Amino acid sequence: MFHIALDGPGGAGKSTIARLLAKRLGIVYLDTGAMYRAVALYMIRRGIAPDDEKRVTEALDRITIDVVYTDGKQAILLNGEDVGETIRAHAVSAAASAVSAILAVRQKLVALQREIASRQSAVLDGRDIGTVVLPHAKYKFYLTASVEVRAGRRTAELLAKGQDVTFEQVCRDIAERDRNDMTRANSPLRAADDAVTIDSSELDVDGVLNEILNRIEEKQGDE
Repeated sequence: MFHIALDGPGGAGKSTIARLLAKRLGIVYLDTGAMYRAVALYMIRRGIAPDDEKRVTEALDRITIDVVYTDGKQAILLNGEDVGETIRAHAVSAAASAVSAILAVRQKLVALQREIASRQSAVLDGRDIGTVVLPHAKYKFYLTASVEVRAGRRTAELLAKGQDVTFEQVCRDIAERDRNDMTRANSPLRAADDAVTIDSSELDVDGVLNEILNRIEEKQGDE
């Protein structure tokens, strides 16, 4: 059994790469960011400000998050409801940044992520996988790209889904989330000391995927 930790800022392509990597290697993919988005969605629906630490913490006991796999595809269930599409809304993404800074939220979800990973080989992507969730993961990568490149990718993705956003708005939101993620007191975003950093600004999906697979192969050869 082995684990691959894939960390990095929003819009760097972590989810796409992690999903393809897991498929190529025949192992499970766990989208940890979706779990934080699910918590954020619950708060939005209940009218709870995502940065209200007291109310968010109190509400956690009323939240059940399950990760299920059907035909190899992951589904996130929030209190039994499949919220896979709903949590991709831009507003939910912004709220997820706020709730993820709350210690009680991180403790609840990190425990769940570790429990899922303990049962099988898996690729986990997020912002603190290699540093906090699975610090002893066999393979660690930090995927990044310039703010402009990430904003362009995210804008195209959201527009394709019919969401009303602009490049300028997404660019501002990504830059703000970077600041929040990198400066928060609990599990700030950073590359693990032993992670391989890959800048995808000038690479397409296949380029990034091949780079990671080559690095894994090299490390296996050194063992």
